[in-house]
Amino acid sequence: METIGKSLKEALKSAQCEDRLTVGVYESAKIMNDDPDSVSFCVLATDEEWECNIALQIHFTLIQSYCFDNDISIVRVNNMQRLAEIVGDKAGQFEDAHCCLITNSADGSWEDPALEKLHLFCEESRGLNDWVPEITLPKR
Repeated sequence: METIGKSLKEALKSAQCEDRLTVGVYESAKIMNDDPDSVSFCVLATDEEWECNIALQIHFTLIQSYCFDNDISIVRVNNMQRLAEIVGDKAGQFEDAHCCLITNSADGSWEDPALEKLHLFCEESRGLNDWVPEITLPKR
């Protein structure tokens, strides 16, 4: 399970370097609405502080449903702060790292082994009726 966490970190960093990463619930919803075919992978993050936030849970339910309907692989992580550290800058740029999307490149020419590993993990999880598997992100 640790290797899948490392794969997620690698895929996020790669997408960020290639400007294919969208961070934030509302920003992600906008991308899904404007260009759903561009979305390749979705990460939902929560922690104890946000676990009982009903509005966030409603957003998560809608995003999950959208991902299922559009064949977008989706996972959860249980440490939003760690996800924000991975996708943000040193100044804590992202306060709303509850949802991250990885989009396809404009020309479709890239292949990301880490992202392929994540898609395979999600496919295997769905085969075990785990529709939104949880991944633990590696520590620093």
